Amino acid sequence: MTMPHVPSVPIDAVPAEFDTAAPWAGVTPPPAMLIDVREDDEWQLGHAPGALHIPLVDIPARLDELDYDAEIYVVCRQGGRSIQAVQFLLESVGVEAFHVTGGMVAWQQAGRPLTGDDAQQAKIY
Repeated sequence: MTMPHVPSVPIDAVPAEFDTAAPWAGVTPPPAMLIDVREDDEWQLGHAPGALHIPLVDIPARLDELDYDAEIYVVCRQGGRSIQAVQFLLESVGVEAFHVTGGMVAWQQAGRPLTGDDAQQAKIY
């Protein structure tokens, strides 16, 4: 899912550093952030190891957690919520961000690593 006025990138354009739990260890400020805007239950099933979890409804209240000098990538399950988040950041806050096309479904299909919050194997679908 894409929208012409929302900056978008494919999965392979998301930095490989997010494949690890500490993507920019020792680098301050980090050059990029991956924000996962899915709900808690979706996050717990499986997410990118280096992502920061901020559910879509919490974005306005948690803006102070974003580094506005970093490239900000936003991901959800397939694209609808990440488009909304990027639109909000652009239009309401004036922050450029990138919607990750295909979302976490595309992440899993591309074979990129997943981690979860329980003992089961992490998965998106």
